[in-house]
Amino acid sequence: MNDRRELFGWYIYDWANSAFYTVVVTVFLGPYLTTVAETAADADGFIYPLGIGVSSGSFFSYVVSVSVFFQMLFLPLLGAISDYSNLKKQMLAFFAYTGSFATMGLYFLDGDRYMLGGVLFLVANFSIGASLVFYNAYLNDVASPDRRDSVSSIGFAWGYIGGGSLLAANLGLLFKAESLGLSRSHAVRISLLSAGLWWALFTLIPMALLKRRRAQKSLPPGESHLKVGLKQLRHTLKDLIHYPQTLLFLLAFLLYNDGIQTVIALSAQFGSKELGLELSTLTATVLVVQFVAFFGATIFNFIAKKVGTKRAIIISLIIWIGTIIYAYAALRTARDFLIMGAVIGLVLGGSQALSRSLYSLMIPKGKEAEYFSLYEVSDKGTSWLGPLLFGLAYQFTDSYRISILSLVIFLVVGLALLLFVNVNKAIKEAEGSQQKAEATGQ
Repeated sequence: MNDRRELFGWYIYDWANSAFYTVVVTVFLGPYLTTVAETAADADGFIYPLGIGVSSGSFFSYVVSVSVFFQMLFLPLLGAISDYSNLKKQMLAFFAYTGSFATMGLYFLDGDRYMLGGVLFLVANFSIGASLVFYNAYLNDVASPDRRDSVSSIGFAWGYIGGGSLLAANLGLLFKAESLGLSRSHAVRISLLSAGLWWALFTLIPMALLKRRRAQKSLPPGESHLKVGLKQLRHTLKDLIHYPQTLLFLLAFLLYNDGIQTVIALSAQFGSKELGLELSTLTATVLVVQFVAFFGATIFNFIAKKVGTKRAIIISLIIWIGTIIYAYAALRTARDFLIMGAVIGLVLGGSQALSRSLYSLMIPKGKEAEYFSLYEVSDKGTSWLGPLLFGLAYQFTDSYRISILSLVIFLVVGLALLLFVNVNKAIKEAEGSQQKAEATGQ
């Protein structure tokens, strides 16, 4: 534990996978897939995936929602299986490479093939969420409790720099596309391909440096991993009621982070379709977000040391709420969008990194993967209720401003629940469970 070499390997996976969130989810795929869907739409602006009428402007948000719905169904099962196997590292690799190759496949998204883009994104987004179940579970293996705030924050900071570095290269490609004989859409497709390649190549480093860990629990004789995993999942959901403060925090996080991730995933679509901003402007803004977020993660780690982790998260959520209201009421120009991006970058790292480290302290020892699988349902880049509400709001009102404003409810309710979380009590409940298990020999 706290081994510098292994910590470096853990940080680098954030560097590797963040290219998917930054380049694919946040910048390029939303506006591009929406344009592809609009090409395939009928005179009323509707497309018909699986025979269901959908507004072309809502398609991407619905795909995000469906992909995370599948995560919600299956990631807790994967987490439970992980605790009974020695395959944490292998499963991290399997899902990382499944997701990265699906991302590379987005290069072939053109014309009116919106379903190809939808299916590939569904596979990639599900896979990255699955990989992060095992990645986050490693946090308790590589860092002692007193170092988890800083280690988690450093991981996110590496991710912002990694994703930002690739995005900067993609921005250069966009500016030089014409001189290189590339159309704008071809440059976008190359950028999508680059995110998959980046993810795959840099994942080799954590695979070399992270150590294999022994299973936290022994597989009962005659039982399969799948059967035990299903039993463990049922037990986990029942077990949560014995940790009421952990459960309350998890509910708060699932709500407020669902809103945060929806803003991140759909901000480029909002800027493109509502404000008419050029792709280069959107890319530059997200680039600002990435590099400001690096410092934001560091700043909020300092704030957490001064006022406590929970209070630091509360401060970040209040700023988030104000930002969304600003986007609805006052956002008009590229300059306004850039200012909003800088503010988001400041609080993004704090709200994400500190939430992860705080939750890690509330987990009963030996149950890290199964509990982080519940957490991952709305961790970095994943949300389903927010995109669903965003898509429905647009489909019924034809207004992206109302869609973005609707996300405030997730932040407000999540913040309200967080106020009632007793962190010290949650930690004692988790420690008490471990002491009881040791006393009974389990």
